[in-house]
Amino acid sequence: MTRHNLAEIEIRINLQPGDIGFIIHRHAKIYHEEYGFGASFERYVGEGLIEFHKNYDQHVDRVWVCEHHQKIIGFLLLMHRENHAAQLRYFYLDQEYRGIGLGKKLMSMFMDFLNKKDYHSAYLWTTNELAAATSLYKAHGFKLTQEKHSTVFGKPLIEQRYDLTILKDEVKSSQK
Repeated sequence: MTRHNLAEIEIRINLQPGDIGFIIHRHAKIYHEEYGFGASFERYVGEGLIEFHKNYDQHVDRVWVCEHHQKIIGFLLLMHRENHAAQLRYFYLDQEYRGIGLGKKLMSMFMDFLNKKDYHSAYLWTTNELAAATSLYKAHGFKLTQEKHSTVFGKPLIEQRYDLTILKDEVKSSQK
């Protein structure tokens, strides 16, 4: 397998025509091939991306579209929610781009935007099968807060919610 160089990856923060359809397709293919998720997962991703697009606010929402030689190879989005909360969604990297630091770079960009936009908290949903992803989330301060058994993606699994509470500067100062 070819080892890719992180410096060769372009990351853009705008959606272009065709991106949503491609990301739905790619996400569904990867999760089917690697984890055995069914077609209901594709619908779930599609519905979520359509919700994101309908409610998109450039001031508080963000996408990170990773491209190599003009081909999308990874994706992450931050979606605003109520009460100054953000949701991390649809984080994926094509297999040949894992292990080069791209996931860490995207998480750093996510965290920077979260702080810049003064969010108070963030959360995400994942499954128990995604150990590398959950390790990355935990490294950035997310904590497991909920688990539930599910067959929503066409197979038995455990859905997991991770939450992050962001301490504001004045709170951080008083805790020193």
